[in-house]
Amino acid sequence: MAETTKVVAKMRDRAGKGGARSSRREGLIPAVIYGDKQPPVMIAVEPKTIEREIHKEGYFNHRMKIAVDGTDYDVLPRDVQVDPVTDKPLHLDFLRIGPDSIITVQVPVRFRNELASPGIKRGGVLNVVMHEITLRTRADSIPEIFEVDLTGLEIGHSIHMSTLNIPESARVVTRDKNAT
Repeated sequence: MAETTKVVAKMRDRAGKGGARSSRREGLIPAVIYGDKQPPVMIAVEPKTIEREIHKEGYFNHRMKIAVDGTDYDVLPRDVQVDPVTDKPLHLDFLRIGPDSIITVQVPVRFRNELASPGIKRGGVLNVVMHEITLRTRADSIPEIFEVDLTGLEIGHSIHMSTLNIPESARVVTRDKNAT
């Protein structure tokens, strides 16, 4: 689990298109915090603090703490709407998570030690079938990545999901429980 990032935001007075445009004119990014059986909270976030986080790997799996007028919300990023021309964020969605929240996330798979694989050295090709694994897990036990070691693999070998270190509290969401 990665560190929790702290972001400071301010409350938006209006919801909807007019309120969002008003926030953008002030140089802020409009956003909403929803979920955990509570009413949504309309906020505006400083662009510098959030743009740095958006471009990090695994942004949608990292917990954040958003401070709004003295109240802290534990959230997970759920959506980023970007301008099609400038690629600047236009709107952000955050899912509020409580102490017992169970959520569905996609955790990236990363491969290492490709040069230690005799099969790749002899001209074999790494065929990645699943770039991400969908998990249903508690919000406090989201793995950052799944790392697969390719050391010693020959041509024709495959790695199955059963070889990964999936946390006890997590459940893989797929039809094939031992997928390649």
